[in-house]
Amino acid sequence: MCMCIAAICLYLNRPSFRSQVRIVAITMAFRFTILAALLAAASAFTPAQQAGRTDISLNADMSKSIPFLTRPEKLDGSMAGDMGFDPMGLSEIQADLKYARWAELKHGRISMLAILGMVVQSSGFHVPGEAYQVDDPFAAVSSVGWIVNMQIFMGIAGVELATFNKHYGEGEPGDLGWNTPNLLAGMSADEIAWRKEQEIVHCRLAMIAITGAAVQYLLYGHLGF
Repeated sequence: MCMCIAAICLYLNRPSFRSQVRIVAITMAFRFTILAALLAAASAFTPAQQAGRTDISLNADMSKSIPFLTRPEKLDGSMAGDMGFDPMGLSEIQADLKYARWAELKHGRISMLAILGMVVQSSGFHVPGEAYQVDDPFAAVSSVGWIVNMQIFMGIAGVELATFNKHYGEGEPGDLGWNTPNLLAGMSADEIAWRKEQEIVHCRLAMIAITGAAVQYLLYGHLGF
């Protein structure tokens, strides 16, 4: 598994591949601009919708994030960070949203660690050793060697195996039972709810940030300007 990841990262780190990525990105941006212009022109010839034929009930709850769409049924605001954002209707194909919230929190926490590590590495701080002086995360996979990659993989596998059953239980999504230290001790229900809201917001921001940072490394080979 780790060898496959290393091979992929080596391919992504090739200068020729990065040049191709830049060309594709520019081409896609140009095509998107042309498509948007065509859609805008076509909408000018679309007849106005009659008020009596609207499908949206005046009494329907509207989404907080997309005010012109109705709120999905399962996004009732009971979960922290629920803004009624589900334009693709993904919540309708799940029995409940606990597994989805588990996945969101897990990816968000990993993303917070990842973007922090990328910023620290790019700032010039490195652990001792020649193999750990590489800023590029795609090139770093090969520079640290397969032993380090195997240690990381085994650590991830251990956490996944230890917490696998929690994903399908009736407990609180994201609660791994690691209360050392217990930072929620002595807090009121409102304070705990506020901190859950802050965590999911930072998780979502970190997922966007790590995606942008990865794209920037592929396009320019460094983080920042």
